[in-house]
Amino acid sequence: MASAYTAEQISAYLNHIQLPKRYHLDNEPPHPRDLAFLNALHVHTISTIPYENLTLHYSSARQISLHPQRLFQKIVRDGRGRGGYCMEISIMFNHILRGLGFEAYTAGVRIRQRENGIPRGDYIGWVHIVNIVTLPGREKYVVDVGFGGDGATKPMPLIEEHIISNIGEQEICFVRDHIPQQVNRAEHTKLWIYQYRNGKDTDWNPFYAFAEFEFLEPDFGIMNWYTGSSPLSHQTYNVLIVKFLRRKKEGEEREEVYGKRMLVNGVIKENLGGRTNVVKECSTEEERLAALKEYFGISLTEEERLSILGHCSELRGTS
Repeated sequence: MASAYTAEQISAYLNHIQLPKRYHLDNEPPHPRDLAFLNALHVHTISTIPYENLTLHYSSARQISLHPQRLFQKIVRDGRGRGGYCMEISIMFNHILRGLGFEAYTAGVRIRQRENGIPRGDYIGWVHIVNIVTLPGREKYVVDVGFGGDGATKPMPLIEEHIISNIGEQEICFVRDHIPQQVNRAEHTKLWIYQYRNGKDTDWNPFYAFAEFEFLEPDFGIMNWYTGSSPLSHQTYNVLIVKFLRRKKEGEEREEVYGKRMLVNGVIKENLGGRTNVVKECSTEEERLAALKEYFGISLTEEERLSILGHCSELRGTS
């Protein structure tokens, strides 16, 4: 299936994420569709386009569209610093990848919920997606541009126990195994499990699991309905933003992710490669709206700002 985006739209996206000109469509000769190109796309996407679920809180309909053209308008054309949650960003990114000539498809992901900041308990249903990219040499990479905190900041080779560095001392890798709920335990039913640890002497935290089969548009619709509408989905009552921070890599032309900035309801935190610190606490809508602009570069319309009033996620100040 062809990309939903025209060459003009793809060029607009590459300009939006400030991708170096050597990777643009009009570069001569064209840059090979290699790991360097894929890495640059990943780094510039997650450090430009925030993971955020504001549409579920700052809109009257509180419904998220996964139509590629609506995603492009919201994230690129409107110019208000907006992003989206996992399916929004990853579906748009898949169309960008294919429009650029990469061999890519999307796969569904089961995640574990956090308890006190750490993934715990059973894996829940399909609520996340990743892109699986096969490079010309047939090497496979997982590109996850929509997971937010503790997500990969670069493409990950689909190789078991291949440890790579993430932000600061954090390390990430895949293992191939069964998850606890599985009954059918055979070699061919093992899943790829993404895990992280915050230092070489700390425990691994398994966070999500996926198989390599392709998810299609009807699957996204079911996933999106649950994630954006079910009262059991934390997305419906928590306001979330994660924006990764980018800088020039020392001694090299390319750029790297070195930290992240996060909002959970009224609390803004930063991690610049070490500990996570609180930088601001908002108690009113006025304070949070100002923080969206100051810390994340996000602007909301008057209609959007008013639509949260009376909703469960509204910040009402201290009584």
